[in-house]
Amino acid sequence: MMTYAEFQSRTRFSAAELVAFAEGALITDAPEGFAARLPLPPLLMVDRVLEITQDGVRGRIVAERDVDPDDWLFRCHFRGDPVQPGALGVDAVWQLLGFFCAWRGALGAGRALGCGEIAFSGQIRPQNRVVRYDVHVRRCWSFAEKGAVLAVADASVLVDGVAVYALKGARVGLFRDLEEVAAVMPAAGGARS
Repeated sequence: MMTYAEFQSRTRFSAAELVAFAEGALITDAPEGFAARLPLPPLLMVDRVLEITQDGVRGRIVAERDVDPDDWLFRCHFRGDPVQPGALGVDAVWQLLGFFCAWRGALGAGRALGCGEIAFSGQIRPQNRVVRYDVHVRRCWSFAEKGAVLAVADASVLVDGVAVYALKGARVGLFRDLEEVAAVMPAAGGARS
C-alpha cells in the first residue's frame, strides 16, 4: 500500500501493485471520487509497468506481460491453433491508458471510448515469452464541466521484440458521473492532438 502522493510520484509498478490497484487496495488515502480500477486477473493484461511519465498533456507508458503457455486464453482460442485474441491486446492498451489518467490525477471510473485504427501484423502464441506495450499519450485533457478526463494515445504491441499490433487514436475517459459518458463521447470521436 502507498499514499496517493507516493502513487503519483512512482514511475514503475509491480504485478502485486497492479493487482492491489485493481482491488482498490493500493492507495491508503485516495481522494474522494477516485474510482479508477484495472480489471482483476485473468482479464488484467499487464504484469508490470516499467515506465510511466508525463510531459504536460502528453506522456508515455511502457509495460509488459509474461506469456504463460498454460494461460486460459490459449485453451479456448483456438483448440489446436492457440493464439491470444487481438482484442485482449487492444484492451491492455486501454487498461494502461486509464491507469495513466488515474496516475496523473483524474478522478472517476474509467471507460474505453474506442480506437481510430488497429493493424495486426503478427500474433501472440504460447511459445512466446514477453508482450511489451509502448503507449504514447498524445493528449490528456479535462472536461471540468462534465467531470471527465479524456486521453488519446498511439501504441505499439510487441512480442519478443517484434511489433505485432499498432494502434492509433486509442481513447479512454475517466468519469466522475458515468451518466456523462455519452455526453463526452462525441468530443472523443472528434478529438485531435
